[in-house]
Amino acid sequence: MGKVRIVTDSTADIPEEIRQRLGISMVPLKVLFGEETFLDAVTIKSEGFYEKLAQASALPTTSQPSPVEFSDVYQRLLEEDAEAPIISLHLSAALSGTYQSAFIAQSMLEEEADLTILDSKSASYGFGMRVVKAAEMAQAGESKERIIEEIERLANGTELYFLVDTLEYLQKGGRIGKASALIGSILNIKPILSLDPDGVVLAVDKVRGTKKAMARIVELLKKTYGDEPVGMTMAYSLHKETAGELYELLKSQFNVQAVSWTTIGAVIGTHTGPGTSAVFMYRM
Repeated sequence: MGKVRIVTDSTADIPEEIRQRLGISMVPLKVLFGEETFLDAVTIKSEGFYEKLAQASALPTTSQPSPVEFSDVYQRLLEEDAEAPIISLHLSAALSGTYQSAFIAQSMLEEEADLTILDSKSASYGFGMRVVKAAEMAQAGESKERIIEEIERLANGTELYFLVDTLEYLQKGGRIGKASALIGSILNIKPILSLDPDGVVLAVDKVRGTKKAMARIVELLKKTYGDEPVGMTMAYSLHKETAGELYELLKSQFNVQAVSWTTIGAVIGTHTGPGTSAVFMYRM
């Protein structure tokens, strides 16, 4: 039996260098600006997306990959090694039909495959970190069962918070109600977002001013981790400064053993907007 192969989608926001180094297969979602269609993390990268977003007269829309696009990837991996198990981990099914497309693709395969498709019930590096860990374990020759156990452990030990400038993008994209967006539009109110256990966007709090919002994120994370050893990934959409300020605060308050950085890609950025910073913290 060959080494486990790992598949994900572009909303995991895994840097390209890491995907290539670890052999992660990525199926891109699509971003549509009017009649123009782009492949997330392929034909449109983060920086170019936010530049285009600033110039757009209307918000872009997003769409999931088709089952055929998934089946093509699965078939390629099976042709490379028909005995290798495949783990395919994807964006929350509550936010997108991406997981369902992957699931349909499984039934389209011409041969039996050892294929496990998982709903992350998360978004961005909230599940991207699980994909990376799975790929590292796969390269080390770990079994499919052991990798899935670790994916589940990380899922249960991870907290994520997004600090956004406005709820406008989530509201227009249908991810959050108008009432919440209206409250968030009050002068200098900074919404703090997370995902509930089912992978649905949750407005955790709305705090006046960025510094108070950051302090609130520390307070929320302290309830979970206290002084435990933790790792964290910092993410940002367009400007790194706010994420950097949040990082310095978190570093001073937690027993941080590992840190990584990533950018929030086009699909997630369509719904959260350009002024977004995020922290993904997990037990070591």
